[in-house]
Amino acid sequence: MMDVAQSITAFGNKNPISYFRLVPHQEAPTNICWGDRNRSVLVRVPLGWTAKKEMCMQANPLETFTYYDTTQKQTVEMRSPDGSADIYQLLSGLAVACRHGFEMTDALDVAKKTYVDIDIHQESNRDHLALLGELPSSCMASAQCLKHQRAVFEQYGVFSPAMIDGIINNLESYNDGELRESLIRNSQDEEELLAEYFHCG
Repeated sequence: MMDVAQSITAFGNKNPISYFRLVPHQEAPTNICWGDRNRSVLVRVPLGWTAKKEMCMQANPLETFTYYDTTQKQTVEMRSPDGSADIYQLLSGLAVACRHGFEMTDALDVAKKTYVDIDIHQESNRDHLALLGELPSSCMASAQCLKHQRAVFEQYGVFSPAMIDGIINNLESYNDGELRESLIRNSQDEEELLAEYFHCG
């Protein structure tokens, strides 16, 4: 999944407002990495089932013991998507990304390189941060990532070329490549920004 994580934003972050959340020190991911109970990572494995305990009872003490063998299960969070996501595209994209990861010959090497057990946004960890890839910072950048990696999503027949073209065209239509910088310079009103870019339904 780490190999195509940048493109997942094309399915899970569908408008310019989405990318304002993906900044350092907001407990939101900015870099392509994974970890355990770490809120600075993109993919997080927060609660392991491998401790041979009933995790439902740990999360909610009022639960009763079920006697199911849950020792081989894990929960996983993909932390970049938000409420703007197209849930069908996102789940399909994640499934394709997982399959792609399983079929990569160097998957274990990629996993080792992208694993972190530190807060990557702390000043003392800047050197480690520089080794990790970054998530796109706008719809335009996300569209470019999908353009470069579209073959991965098309090769299994889950996404048609026409669908990928439509997603790219939609993202590019926002023309938000320099939106963040212009907001810093002009301090546009937040309500105006939401009215212009955030469309639900």
